Amino acid sequence: MTPLTRLLADGASGLTNAELIAVFFDGETETTITFAQQLLSSYTDLHNLAQATPIDLQRLTPAPTAGRILATFELCKRLAREQTQERPVIASAADAAALLADMAYLAQENVRVLLLDINRRVIAAPTVYIGTLTTSVLRASEIYREAIVRGSAMLILAHNHPSGDPTPSPEDVEMTRSLAAAGRLLDIALVDHLIIGRGKWVSLREMGFSF
Repeated sequence: MTPLTRLLADGASGLTNAELIAVFFDGETETTITFAQQLLSSYTDLHNLAQATPIDLQRLTPAPTAGRILATFELCKRLAREQTQERPVIASAADAAALLADMAYLAQENVRVLLLDINRRVIAAPTVYIGTLTTSVLRASEIYREAIVRGSAMLILAHNHPSGDPTPSPEDVEMTRSLAAAGRLLDIALVDHLIIGRGKWVSLREMGFSF
């Protein structure tokens, strides 16, 4: 079986680096695989090959193949940037507050959930409610639905106080405890509840409230 046939049948994990590179070429003969091995050897490893310029690659391989190789490595680099830049790690309440800073300027109360994976990397930050916030209208199902759909292991709840004062009300505290209890039943941890004010914010966990 050729490398392309094996890739399509069984996936890419079983192919060597040279065989994966050979897929870029139109032919899939032993000669093609040998040439792919020579190309990889000329750059020592994949890291160096990924740094090759278009001119360098075209000295060693036809332009269409060079273009496919360059395009693939560029996609890999963009994927890496998306993972590190667009999905930040939330290590503290301050990290979460910085990501949600725009909530300070909202005219109405909004509730967002900062969905995190097992490594505390952000999955998404959807708005789940807009309007006057009371425990009677905010339901656990609304808070945890997105987490369940997106496979989130934990979340941070956040809402804003349009008055600008982020001091938690007794209702805020009671709501947090109720939602944390619901999260334990679903095996989704409520990491914190942030209240965003004008130019300042508070973390209920940092204030010592028990979840």
